[in-house]
Amino acid sequence: QVQLVESGGGLVQAGGSLRLSCAASGRTFSNYAMGWFRQAPGKEREFVGTIRWSDGITYYTDSVKGRFTISKDNAKNTVYLQMNSLKPEDTAVYYCALGTRYSGTYYYLLRDEYDYWGQGTQVNVSS
Repeated sequence: QVQLVESGGGLVQAGGSLRLSCAASGRTFSNYAMGWFRQAPGKEREFVGTIRWSDGITYYTDSVKGRFTISKDNAKNTVYLQMNSLKPEDTAVYYCALGTRYSGTYYYLLRDEYDYWGQGTQVNVSS
């Protein structure tokens, strides 16, 4: 079993920054990717970005490119989502997710490719 614990959410003004953390514990030795998703009220959960566990290569959805950065600390089994230049439309509950199965794709973009999910952390960006 794997547990993912997120932290770092909060309230920030537009243009500000937040850093989310996602700490993984348990059986984490067969990881392929860690992803970040978000869900705004009344909307579907959407992909934000992902990092390949083997080489740290990242991929982001267009709306956050240049503003968000995913990084990982292997020693701590922790992945970070640095969010800069935040906009009100970034307001959502943010979830980290861990993919532990080989999916055949270079980037894990789909919710179904992830096996474990964090509890979510709220990010509110005021205008």
